[in-house]
Amino acid sequence: MELSLGELVARLGGELVGDPAMKVRQIASLEAAGAGDIAFLSNPKLSAALETSGASAFILSPKAAGLTDRARIVTPDPYLYFARAAQLFNPPKRPAPGVHPTAVVGSPLPASVSVGAHVVIGEGCLIGENCIIESACVLGDKVQLGADSLLHAGVKIYDGCVIGARAILHSGAVIGADGLGFARDADKHWVKIPQIGRVIIGDDVEIGANTTVDRGALDNTVIGNGVKLDNLIHVAHNCRVGDDTIMAAMAGLAGSTTVGRRVMVGGKAGFSGHLDVADDVTVSADTNVTKSIDKAGVYTSMIPLQSHADWVRNFAHLRRLDAMAQRLRELEKKLAAKEE
Repeated sequence: MELSLGELVARLGGELVGDPAMKVRQIASLEAAGAGDIAFLSNPKLSAALETSGASAFILSPKAAGLTDRARIVTPDPYLYFARAAQLFNPPKRPAPGVHPTAVVGSPLPASVSVGAHVVIGEGCLIGENCIIESACVLGDKVQLGADSLLHAGVKIYDGCVIGARAILHSGAVIGADGLGFARDADKHWVKIPQIGRVIIGDDVEIGANTTVDRGALDNTVIGNGVKLDNLIHVAHNCRVGDDTIMAAMAGLAGSTTVGRRVMVGGKAGFSGHLDVADDVTVSADTNVTKSIDKAGVYTSMIPLQSHADWVRNFAHLRRLDAMAQRLRELEKKLAAKEE
């Protein structure tokens, strides 16, 4: 599709510097943009790329607005503007409404619901208007799926789980599988604890491919409104994730972890169980969170990359750190005694 710069500003705001009748057909990176594209600059370190970019127009911050003479939309947050513009230029593809003849349907569906091939819908499901369920999805009994939601091929939603409105679940996502709940008997055999809670997912949530959210053992696992989970994430039983939190790929929450609102979690970060994380916390990639975080801020615990030989040598010192600390305390006591 094509939009004029004037139409773009009318829809998304911003200050236009240039011809409002100029047409742009797509949004692109500075490096890949060509004639008819609009590119954005959010990282000041890439300012030099404006000069060599082939874009017809740019999305820039007020500080960067004077770096080019070409048409530009000036906005306080170019990255956010890029995201919204990209939605306009690339609307999601939705199949025509209707029930596929090969679908296995266990309850009446609204006429506006689109169901792909080999979908299994359990008895008592409540499915909102304009939902799209693609091929080979399975919805268990008494599942509730909110209006305008999209389930890509291969999604599995277990019995009793609730998905809010406008959800997007990507292929392979599993919602409501049993959590790791076992007790050990006298013979050290594992005895399964029935997982009788549910998964409750709010509105406007997106869950990536092959991400799993386990049902609660007794209480529910809860994912708040606006949460975004990347691919290959695991949310264990009884976790609670606050509104507008975002987690990158391969992050994991152990059981009964409570994460606040607007938290940002980097890839491969791990959380030990039974922790509380405050609102507005940022956890860096590869960080291992082993205790609760009660104050907003950025937290990191990773060890920087080094050669294997350096690691072996440094770890040898770490192994002796406690003994060295004890010797230091003893020396301090002796020095204090001499001063007296």
